[in-house]
This record gives sequence, C-alpha cells and structure tokens, in this order.
Amino acid sequence: MLRYLRLLALFVHNSLQITLEYRVNFVTALVQSIVWLLWGVLGILVFFQFTGTLGGWTFPQALLVVGLFRIFEGLLDGIMRPNITRIVEHIQKGTLDFVLVKPVDSQFMASLRQINLFVFPDILVGFGLIGYGIWMGQFWPTPLQMISFLFLLICGVVMAYAIWMLLVTSAFWLVQVENIAELLTIIYETGRFPVTAYNWWIRLVLTFIIPIAFLTTFPAAALIGLLDPLYLLLAPMMAGLLLLAARAFWRVGLRSYTSASS
Repeated sequence: MLRYLRLLALFVHNSLQITLEYRVNFVTALVQSIVWLLWGVLGILVFFQFTGTLGGWTFPQALLVVGLFRIFEGLLDGIMRPNITRIVEHIQKGTLDFVLVKPVDSQFMASLRQINLFVFPDILVGFGLIGYGIWMGQFWPTPLQMISFLFLLICGVVMAYAIWMLLVTSAFWLVQVENIAELLTIIYETGRFPVTAYNWWIRLVLTFIIPIAFLTTFPAAALIGLLDPLYLLLAPMMAGLLLLAARAFWRVGLRSYTSASS
C-alpha cells in the first residue's frame, strides 16, 4: 500500500509541474469555475422563485447540493475523464502495452496516472459554497455529522470511479465508448438538485442503479442532520461491490485486449 501511495504522490507531483508551466490557465480556470458556480446557483434560484422548498430542501440546504456537485465535477474532470480518455485511446491504438509492461498494477497505472490540477478551483469553489450555505442556514454541523459527510463523500467518489471504470472497460469490445460516456455525463447533471425533487422511480435509479444521490444529496443531508442512517450502512457496501465489479471486469477485458504487436 505504501508503494502505491508513493507512486500516486509522484503522479501528483508530475501533474503539478505541468500545471505550474501555465499559471495563467490556473487563474482562467478559477474564473471559469466561479462562472459555472453562479450559473448553478441561478438555476436553483429559478425554482425558489415559485416555491419555498425544492423536494423538501430550503434554499441554503440546496446550496450544499450545488456545492457538492461542483466538487464532484472537479474530481470527474480532474481524475476520471483524462485517464479514461487515455485508456480508450490506448485500446483503440493497441498501445496499452506501455501500461501493461510496467511493474505495477495495470488498472491503478492506467486510471490514476494523469491528474488535471486545473480543476482544483472547482473543488475550492464547491467547498466555499458549502461553507456559505452552512452560514446562511445557520446549521453548524456536529463533529459526527462532519465525519459522516466526509465518509459519504469518499464512498461517492469510489462509486463514481467504479462506474466510469466499468464503462471504459467496455471499450475492449465496443472500442468507441465516447457517446456512452457523454450520456452518463448528462445523467450526472441530475446531481445538481436534491434527489428528493424527482419522482420516486427516478430517485430509485439515482440511488441504487446510478448512485448519484451518494455524490451530492446524501453527503449534504449528513452535514445538516437529515440523513437516514441506513444510507451510512449502504454506502460502503455499494462502493465496495461496484469497485470489486470494476476490478473483475477490467481483468476480463484484458484477456480480450489485442496489443499493437499481436
């Protein structure tokens, strides 16, 4: 485990060097993050012009969900999307050999090697909005609620990673998966709003099939004491099962891989 942590630290260091080469882009990314955040808040404001609550959530509470969505988008664009794009290219060109010959786990190497630190402003702005929503609503979470929030946030990121890996591994057979990835990205947009704002069958899908609720709604609910404790038990179970499924599917996919030298 220590070896992989050191390797991950090396990936981050290399990515930081690349980021610092274009410092103006970092400022541009910060401005862009603020603009997109204001756009997301504006979308929430439109709903609250006609109703006092959105799926039972007040405006300050809904701001927490928007902030978490910005954090998730930052993680998606910073870690998952760059690596998954490279994996698909490697499979299409038969150059995954360069990953497979390395003396390290191929899935770890392929899915975490490139980190786009330009999305750090998204994460920073997202946490800033969460802090503003807490201050505006005067929630003041307890230490237990903070721990539950962080725990669910980690579980949600693991779920998102596993789902993306399941998707990208299908490229071993389908080759072109970009359209499916775009469809999944559109579905993820539902995380902008509390899951309780949707119909019951959509809530079911967003909780147990494509668990977007664990990325935004449930961590926010934990932070303000509205979470059903059952989801604290379900979160690690679902994250673990999805991660195991992604791992098994990756190994099956490697058996079907045809390298450039084959």
